[in-house]
Amino acid sequence: MEFLKKLEVWFVVGSQDLYGDEALKQVNADAEQISRYLNDQHPFIRIQLKPLATTPEEILSVCRAANYEENCVGVIAWMHTFSPAKMWIAGLSRLNKPLLQFHTQLNKYIPWNEIDMDYMNLHQTAHGDREFGFMVSRLRKPRTIVVGHWQSESVKQKLDRWMRVLAAIYDQQHLKVARFGDNMREVAVTEGDKVEAQIKFGYSVNGYGVYQLVDSINAVNDEEVATLVKEYEAAYRLTDSLKEGGEKRQSLIDSARIELGLKSFLDKGGFKAFTDTFQNLYGMKQLPGLAVQRLMAQGYGFGAEGDWKTAALVRAVKVMSYGLPNGCSFMEDYTYNLEDNNEVVLAAHMLEVCPSIAKDQPVLDIKPLGIGGKDDPTRLIFSGKAGKATASTIVDLGHRFRMITAELNAVDKPQDMPNLPVGHVFWKLEPDFDTGTQAWILSGGAHHNVFSLDIDAEMLRTFAEYFDIEFIHINAKTELPQLKNELRWNEAAYK
Repeated sequence: MEFLKKLEVWFVVGSQDLYGDEALKQVNADAEQISRYLNDQHPFIRIQLKPLATTPEEILSVCRAANYEENCVGVIAWMHTFSPAKMWIAGLSRLNKPLLQFHTQLNKYIPWNEIDMDYMNLHQTAHGDREFGFMVSRLRKPRTIVVGHWQSESVKQKLDRWMRVLAAIYDQQHLKVARFGDNMREVAVTEGDKVEAQIKFGYSVNGYGVYQLVDSINAVNDEEVATLVKEYEAAYRLTDSLKEGGEKRQSLIDSARIELGLKSFLDKGGFKAFTDTFQNLYGMKQLPGLAVQRLMAQGYGFGAEGDWKTAALVRAVKVMSYGLPNGCSFMEDYTYNLEDNNEVVLAAHMLEVCPSIAKDQPVLDIKPLGIGGKDDPTRLIFSGKAGKATASTIVDLGHRFRMITAELNAVDKPQDMPNLPVGHVFWKLEPDFDTGTQAWILSGGAHHNVFSLDIDAEMLRTFAEYFDIEFIHINAKTELPQLKNELRWNEAAYK
């Protein structure tokens, strides 16, 4: 995630010449104070204060510059005073970076004994932001609105969440996804229009022969493999068969070689997300389970069975949640425990679940896969953490993309499962099992999703709004009749 260090958000403060030079000097000084304070809080992306915007020409200039500055990933607009919104038409019409309307003011409290007309003229956010907000709405531009005093903890959190989404948007627009093999045969939901995805999101998806990956794997030297195996031994609890002298030790060595070869291929090609499929493993000894798990933990996106849409979304959520403690992973609804009024979903995949969500130190084991016709693969086995979570997917409906996000309650495993050979997590659906399941299915949700314990639905909504894709939110307030109406209305809205 080194690219995050070069990103910046531009802080543009609106006013007008009507108030005179002294007032504008004060506006600029106040903006400097606010931007300096916010940067001192170590935001996810650094804030760059731009010159005061008081004329249509100045506004157009800064918006054009934001568009063409590669490192600028978004614009914060603050109306310190009243800034007539017709001045903003040309600039906002051309602005193609995410916009945040910062509804704040310098002073937290009204100075009751000193307040006069000079104070009223200078501190007009409550007034000026409504003028600005009308124009943004009139232009039908998506934006995030943050309300509150700039020193409040809630405002800092809202800005941080917005910046995390900006980083993911930027990354999607520069993302390259590598596909090793095609989709799992006859599967529908993992298919999609890769050209339309590149037009809409910016990322590219291209296929590569498994033989090219095998060449990269075979090029790995033994010293690199030995070093990585030692890393495995330090990080995980190895079962006896994988320890030095164990009967399956060679499989662990093969796994290390696969991981190094896969990472080398991705890094040389500039890929930050990838897919594979168990139906196309020609020349490989085993399906890359351990390798995929570890690469996801390093921030790479992944989708199984050729699912490139989920691979790109995993990468987006990885970027959004960088530095946060609870993790996210490629995931699949697998099976249920249907205890009356206490139904839970067992979510997993046949190998590829990211250990960033693990509650305890994972076990590194080798088990039969029963599919793919290759050697038994190594994998990390663990139970996921409990807590508030989301599961999200993007599906291609033929004439548009739809993002579906469900709010979940991840729970501790109800009982031990000594024979379950995969990383996994349990969750309960909102508002209940019946409604949550029906809502996902009615919305066309895929069986693959991105599970996150750090990123909430509103951050994902902001992501979807910027890319102008449909967003369906399943939560504690979801009612099926209303959802069915929303889906019908959206058919018209997105045509």
